[in-house]
Amino acid sequence: MRFISYLLFIFITTTSLNAQELAVLQYGGGGDWYSNPTALPNLVKFCNEHINTALSEKTKVVRPENIDIFDFPIVHMTGHGNVFFTDEETKNLQDYLISGGFLHIDDNYGMDQYVRKEIKKLFPNTELKELSASHPIFNYHFKFPEGLPKIHEHNNIRPQAMGITIGERLVLLYTFESDLGDGWENPEIHNDPQEVRLKALQMGANIVKFAFEN
Repeated sequence: MRFISYLLFIFITTTSLNAQELAVLQYGGGGDWYSNPTALPNLVKFCNEHINTALSEKTKVVRPENIDIFDFPIVHMTGHGNVFFTDEETKNLQDYLISGGFLHIDDNYGMDQYVRKEIKKLFPNTELKELSASHPIFNYHFKFPEGLPKIHEHNNIRPQAMGITIGERLVLLYTFESDLGDGWENPEIHNDPQEVRLKALQMGANIVKFAFEN
C-alpha cells in the first residue's frame, strides 16, 4: 500500500499542478498547529493568480503518521508552542520527505526551541543549515536579493531561512523570525501594510513554485 502511495505521489507531483491541494500539519505536543487559518488559502489564491498554478483553495489537515500525507506535495506547519513527533510519526515524515514531499515550517513565534529538536529527530545525521541569500528559492519567481523578508518583529533578530537537503534536493524549509504566515492572513487580522503582505505572499509563492519544480 505504501509503495503504491509513493508511486501515486510521484506521478501527481511530476505531471501538473492542477487540482492539487496543500495541507497543514496537525502535530502533537500542545502547540497551536491550527493558528493562521486564513493564511494558506490566501497564499494558494495568490499563487493561482501570479505563478500560473491551479491549486485548490481548500485547506486540508493531515497528521504526520497518516498515510494520506503522501497525497500532498507540500505540507505547511506553524504555531507558537510545543512540538513533538512520536517514533511512528517521525518515520512516516522521513519517508514522505525522502520520497518527494516538502515540509515548510514557519515559526509563528515560540516554537523554535521545540521544533529544532524534532527536526533533529527527523534527520539526526543531517545538519539544519541556513540558506544564503543567493539560494534559488529567493529568486525563483519573485526576487529577494537580501534573502528571507521580515514580516513581523518579535525579538529584534534577523530573519533566517534554514533547510534540510537530501542529496541535492531541499526537503524541509524552516523560516524563523520572519512570520510569513501572519503576512498571508487576511489583512484585517494583523493590519499589515499592503507592501508587507505582498512581500510575504511573494516569498510564499517562491516556496510553492520551488517545492513543486525541484
